[in-house]
Amino acid sequence: MDLSTINPALLVASLMISATPILLAALGETIVEKSGVLNLGVEGMMIIGAVVGLFSSIHFSNPYLGFVFAAIFASIFSGIFGIMVLYFKSNQVATGLGLTLVGLGLSSLIGEFLGSQKTELLEPVYFPFLSDLKFIGPMFFNHDILLYFSILLTLILYIFLKFSRAGMILRAVGENHDAAHALGYNVQLVRMLAIMFGGACSGLGGAYISLVRVPQWTDGLTAGTGWIALAIVVFSNWNASKVILGAYLFGGITVLQLNLQAAGVKIPVEVLSMSPYLVTICVLVFISVNGKNSSPGSLGKTFHI
Repeated sequence: MDLSTINPALLVASLMISATPILLAALGETIVEKSGVLNLGVEGMMIIGAVVGLFSSIHFSNPYLGFVFAAIFASIFSGIFGIMVLYFKSNQVATGLGLTLVGLGLSSLIGEFLGSQKTELLEPVYFPFLSDLKFIGPMFFNHDILLYFSILLTLILYIFLKFSRAGMILRAVGENHDAAHALGYNVQLVRMLAIMFGGACSGLGGAYISLVRVPQWTDGLTAGTGWIALAIVVFSNWNASKVILGAYLFGGITVLQLNLQAAGVKIPVEVLSMSPYLVTICVLVFISVNGKNSSPGSLGKTFHI
């Protein structure tokens, strides 16, 4: 066992990369659930975003277009879910699970055309002076623009939900859709916009995996990331500021256990592999138990005009 092989700067940098797709998907699902809709199709939307993003990036030789198409297609994909649950009144849980199954199957089909092709990597953003710092630079100021966008999006959504009028309307629809409708708000439109925004965020998260973390296609590339994002939304009490903590906690433990395996720590590989899931759930359950329950009052309920 040689722990000296673990580079703290690279460890933190890898942590941020690992957490980004989870953070993007969890932020999108937070908005969806704040509107009163439960979408269990995050995994399906993420893997659709992953395969469409990689396909588009290779076809256009531009990874940024890959992210754009991933967000658009995942948003359209989630829109189908929205039509089913909002206008045809289908069960939200069953429809969300169906969305995941369709996404996994469709991505596997599209992935057959990709083979082992790889895409161009995103260039890191250069910050004058900061990126050149010896220790802090590689940790925090040598990443791609999507990583910084995910952090900025966390702040934007926190402000949006807490201080803006549109955020108040979204929360009102999620808390009591009948009262919101009586006040003249279009419940169906608000929820549809929230669902499609959540789909776009999940698509970006999936594309981040296929274009940054593992820049090539393999079946089941997202490997349960969407389910982790769903869990983080619930245990973070639908609070954007806690969502980022949960995402970075999971990403950090995932990267740490991989480094410990490489360093030859004498702990069974199976224990190390399950540790990110176990520790993240335990910590977030503790946060949830010690805070008030902020679940939207109309979450998962069908709205009838």
